Amino acid sequence: MARKVETHTAGEESEAHLQALRAQIDKLDLQILELLNKRASIATQIGKVKLNQGGEVFSAAREEEVLANVLAAHKGPLPEVTIKAIFRELISGSRAVQKVTRIAFLGPEYSYSHLAALQRFGEAVAYNRTGSIAAVFEEVARKHADYGVVPLENSTDGRIADTLDMFIRMPQIKICAEIRLRVHHHLLANCQQTEIRRVYSKAQALSQCRNWLSKNLPHATLHEVSSTADAARLVLSEPNVAAVASRQAAVRYGINILYHNIEDSPFNETRFAVIGLTDSARTGHDKTAMMFQISHTPGALADVLAIFKAQKINLTWIESFPYREAKGEYVFFIDFDGHREDPKVKRALAAMEEVCDSVHVLGSFPQARADDE
Repeated sequence: MARKVETHTAGEESEAHLQALRAQIDKLDLQILELLNKRASIATQIGKVKLNQGGEVFSAAREEEVLANVLAAHKGPLPEVTIKAIFRELISGSRAVQKVTRIAFLGPEYSYSHLAALQRFGEAVAYNRTGSIAAVFEEVARKHADYGVVPLENSTDGRIADTLDMFIRMPQIKICAEIRLRVHHHLLANCQQTEIRRVYSKAQALSQCRNWLSKNLPHATLHEVSSTADAARLVLSEPNVAAVASRQAAVRYGINILYHNIEDSPFNETRFAVIGLTDSARTGHDKTAMMFQISHTPGALADVLAIFKAQKINLTWIESFPYREAKGEYVFFIDFDGHREDPKVKRALAAMEEVCDSVHVLGSFPQARADDE
């Protein structure tokens, strides 16, 4: 008796293959979950050792080392930005199982300071919103927050004066890490472009989009508010208005994005400082920030710069800032490559003590990578 031959269509074979691949994914997911929990268990043990030694849970140097090791070993096909995001959150979660880290930042949720904090610390921390840069410093000084995130300089607008002023007022506060945030501004509105009469945003954001706004919204008036997130909230309560804010703020408040990336410079970036009360360990890829005062004599600043030239130390930032305690006096802020424990940096600092009226190191910390949004 002849046997009946079973036939399968191409569609059935394709579906069977798809299900087999999905089964492999499911199996891998369970293996990944098991490894993640094993990693968290070890992180918990590390946290206990740190606390017994009186150390801090957050270590900028160690976290940068972990990320650098992973990126060096990464061969694809996942994009590098995805690997960074995954491990930032993994590190954040590992910190949380040791101890909840408290982070103070300027502004409401989804302000750029908040986005910078999320980029560095992830979601698994306790965030503390404040109304001013001074309040961030105060929270850290009073130990109501373990760390603070404050803007330091923007590639378009330059220094953030309020931050520099607080470093002068609170010299006990240290810089223990830096964050470089690519800043992309978007035009948010729930009306048509032709209906927009007012545009709200923070002063710096309006400045960074000045040419675009002038060209595309010539009849709209510009109004400054305390943060880009506050500007986004105003779109919900007022008619015929727009906000210059982040993509995340648009998603958070359910506002349409009429135009993306309206900043005048495609290289718009803000550098933030992570402030705390402890120093960061040496990594070999570090930067040091400091402030100093010199006498009003010809060549005084040149004498300081000559020290760095002699030690072959690269200066990455220099800024003069009025000293409010004395009329006509200035404080200089500088950043340079190297850690305060490096021999040539030690020699430079010792030489500066000889020629400056005052010298104060704000901190040495790992050099930050620029991560796009």
